[in-house]
Amino acid sequence: MNDFSQAINVLQARFGNQLSTNLTTREQHAHTMSWLPNEPADAVLTAHNKHDVADAVKICNEYKMPVIAFGVGSSVEGQLNAPHGGLCIDMSAMTEILQVNEADLTATVQAGVTREQLNHHLRMTGLFFPIDPGANATLGGMVATRASGTNAVRYGTMKDVVLSLEVVMPNGEIIHTGTRAKKSSAGYDLTRLIIGSEGTLGIVTEITVKLFGVPECTGSGICHFPSIDLACQAVMTTIQYGLPVARIELLDAVQIKACNAYSQLTLKEMPTLFVEFHGTENGVKEQAELFASIIAEYQGQDFAWDTAEDKRKQLWTARHNAYHASRALRPECGSLSTDACVPISRLAECVTETVKDIESTGMLAPIVGHVGDGNFHVLLLINMKEENEVRTAEGILHRLAERAIDMDGTCTGEHGIGQGKRKYMDKEHGNAIYFMKAIKNAIDPNNIMNPDKIWY
Repeated sequence: MNDFSQAINVLQARFGNQLSTNLTTREQHAHTMSWLPNEPADAVLTAHNKHDVADAVKICNEYKMPVIAFGVGSSVEGQLNAPHGGLCIDMSAMTEILQVNEADLTATVQAGVTREQLNHHLRMTGLFFPIDPGANATLGGMVATRASGTNAVRYGTMKDVVLSLEVVMPNGEIIHTGTRAKKSSAGYDLTRLIIGSEGTLGIVTEITVKLFGVPECTGSGICHFPSIDLACQAVMTTIQYGLPVARIELLDAVQIKACNAYSQLTLKEMPTLFVEFHGTENGVKEQAELFASIIAEYQGQDFAWDTAEDKRKQLWTARHNAYHASRALRPECGSLSTDACVPISRLAECVTETVKDIESTGMLAPIVGHVGDGNFHVLLLINMKEENEVRTAEGILHRLAERAIDMDGTCTGEHGIGQGKRKYMDKEHGNAIYFMKAIKNAIDPNNIMNPDKIWY
């Protein structure tokens, strides 16, 4: 471990009580929800504004001290670990909503604003921010991992809804990428270069996002299937028909069992689709009727939908609590969480093969998925003290990543790479990874921005 005591002294002089070297604080700001070993930074800075971030990064760059940005700690692939020590910059106090332009359907916020905070602020405007990764993540963190979630099938991912960014670069300089205009042909698209870079190119301090009108009517429904394959086939046909579903989520029988117990539901323990339709009252009804006709071809059962707000909230609260519900199946154990994404035409094949793989090992691993865009998640519940269980789980994760890439997909649809999936970058990207590294080296020659993430 490098000695950054001199840099910490300089940071302490500049920031005073905003800087902490307390071990508990440092560990809380490291891996959080990841299964990877905790690797804390040497110090944690609570930033109040962009100037705090810029000043801290300048000091760190001078002393070649690593910098890791922290939102609320909901990342799962070790993005927040500090393998070489350094400074963790906590952005969670930067919570100002700076501007809402209702006429332009845009909002500009500081990086520490969470999606729930933004939507609460917008509640009287008739607008909402649609990206919903499940956790109440900060928008800065969502930019860093190119987050998406349950609404992605209709509204896209962070790369689709971010218009511009304010970023502190590795030398401490503050830049702005993009504008509030909906499109531009002016130069390189630095906005989308930063989105998904996991803090390896700079630290996002402000974000301008697109907003959308709250739909006149929202209908939510549920249906069961005899098999995972038939459920996925129904999803594929729904997307190929061009039906504008807002959400379409797959929960396997194990996940339904977990949700029943945790959220006090009484759903049939079968592969199940949760769906949501947005539009006018007549439009939602038409979408639901067309969806009913589609799933009938794939033995969909007990399809029921409703526009009642209380029933909709109950359904989606259960879906959002799926992680905690799954953990409750083996509360004494740890978990390995992963995701993959494949072209929609390969979805049924990929999910079915993954289920067979899990069943052949005897592991307990609920599956959920934002399957409308080919993305699904596996949560392996394992006793971390049993080496055989850990190795078995790692084997399942490895085969899933390889399987998705072989199907022209990706080893991660929304979790990101961090430390956990670096081994798959060469297979997924080939020699393109050398150009990614060249960009990193040009922008961050001292390699201080979240080093040893994304690749080795």
